[in-house]
Amino acid sequence: MTLSVSATIERWPVAGSFIISRGTKNHVDVVLCEISDGQYTGRGEATPIYYEGESAELCVEAIKQFAAEHPGLDRALLLQHMARGAARNALDSALWDWECQKNHKALWRMTGLPKPTSLISAFTISLGQPDVMEADARQAATNGHGLLKLKLSGHGDEERVAAVHRGAPNARLIVDANESWNDLDIAAEAARLVQYSVELIEQPVSAGRDHLLSGVRSPIALCADESCHTSADVERIAPFYEAVNIKLDKAGGLTEAMAMARAAQATDMKIMVGCMLSTSLAIRPAFALAQLADWVDLDGPLLLAKDRIDGFQYEKGRILPAESAD
Repeated sequence: MTLSVSATIERWPVAGSFIISRGTKNHVDVVLCEISDGQYTGRGEATPIYYEGESAELCVEAIKQFAAEHPGLDRALLLQHMARGAARNALDSALWDWECQKNHKALWRMTGLPKPTSLISAFTISLGQPDVMEADARQAATNGHGLLKLKLSGHGDEERVAAVHRGAPNARLIVDANESWNDLDIAAEAARLVQYSVELIEQPVSAGRDHLLSGVRSPIALCADESCHTSADVERIAPFYEAVNIKLDKAGGLTEAMAMARAAQATDMKIMVGCMLSTSLAIRPAFALAQLADWVDLDGPLLLAKDRIDGFQYEKGRILPAESAD
């Protein structure tokens, strides 16, 4: 069957600004892909991974070129002939949505994933001065968020974590080092954070330098993010990490992300399902996968100034399944 494929760029403003060690974002450009057979139209959204050289314009070009060269589009073709990344995620997500509509089935039934239930999602505290992060954490806790993820930079990190803990003393914490701890004593850094209810440390070292974690005895679980993109990476990074952060934009879609989850389970690694800045459209397939996760970080829509009108509902730190989940 020949499907029509379109891809466009949408710009969504961020609520305030989103700050990590790599820089500040005031908006996010997402790629909207639509696939139609004339009767049913599937939609998928992806966010280009800028630190890997992706851009919305390049993703749109890649989608249109692939669709032109493969008129009999399906998910097997995507895995075999399209590089991982946001462009493939947009196509893969749109194909899943189209198949769900065509078969009149919810995504969880189509994929064989568990029936969706509400999930606690982390809420991100942007990198900033400790007093600012403390105030942001206090506001997040007031809004009902009991799991916070804070961005670190490799300098003054304990002070920032302590500030967030003061602002939200009852919250569980995830810290994201964003590859900034290469030159630090990681076990010692982790030991200092135990007292602040930190239960997970994301990507302490640069991707490709995972060997720095060899022999490290961290009292807090270490989680791979930038070091693990697809299922083929899981076995390689398993000796260094206890968990893996699966993001659909990295993996190139839900299809490969499910393979990553299976690979992680086979190596007894725990699973985190995360996201880039995005609207709820991108969260739909990620939320289905997140039913398998030990930690969920799907707050992308909450960090925007507004979401799509049919977006997910977030209540007191939980993301609720859509009414159509059955």
